[in-house]
Amino acid sequence: MSLTVQYRVQISKGNENVDGPDGADLVITVPIKVAQESGFDPTVAFMRGQLKAVGSTGALFDELSSGEASEIIGRLASEPG
Repeated sequence: MSLTVQYRVQISKGNENVDGPDGADLVITVPIKVAQESGFDPTVAFMRGQLKAVGSTGALFDELSSGEASEIIGRLASEPG
């Protein structure tokens, strides 16, 4: 069984850029203003309480350490809302 992950970059209330399936095992959410900061690091954002996750913390750390979170969040943050 593979873990499913959904990424959400919040642009404004009720407006998000999303990557991944609904009902995912792990949902990662970050505000666009945080994701667009110079030198954005999702691990640091999580430790600061700016990046939120619902699901397995172990799976979250796997996503963060793989670099995939940074890549996908960066892409979502650069897309028009």
